[in-house]
Formats: sequence, C-alpha cells, structure tokens
Amino acid sequence: MIRTQIQLTEGQHRALKGWARERGISLAEAVRRCVADRLAEDASEAPRVDQVREVLAVAGKYADPGGPSRVARQHDDVLTEAYRS
Repeated sequence: MIRTQIQLTEGQHRALKGWARERGISLAEAVRRCVADRLAEDASEAPRVDQVREVLAVAGKYADPGGPSRVARQHDDVLTEAYRS
C-alpha cells in the first residue's frame, strides 16, 4: 500500500469517522472503500455513455419503405383506441 496524506473538512471527517465506526473499520479503510466505490461507479458510467451514443447513431437511420404506418401518423389516436379496449 502507498501512504497518502489528505485533508478533509471537519464535516467530512466527522461523517466519515461515524461511517467507519458504524461498520467497525478504520478511517483509512473507510477512505479506501469510498474511493473504490467511486472509481467503480465512474467505470460503469463510461460504457453507458457508449451505449447511448450507439443508440443515437441508429435512431431514425432505417426508414420503412412503405412510409410511416398509421400508428406513426396517428400515434395519439391509436393509443386512445388501445386504452378504450
């Protein structure tokens, strides 16, 4: 492990110390867990951004050769009919 010195606000220190105490872990372990959780969260967001880009690249790319269907043209009317059934 690498020893690192950080500065926290009084509120951050108090909250983190309480969080660590509730879990029965050291303050150092609490910091490691918080950092690990944040890094994992950031890592999982990147693929999501890529997925959204892929979907947006495909959206509207393929037109129906027969033109828009009745559902596409009269969306609200079709939904109203469907909910009446």
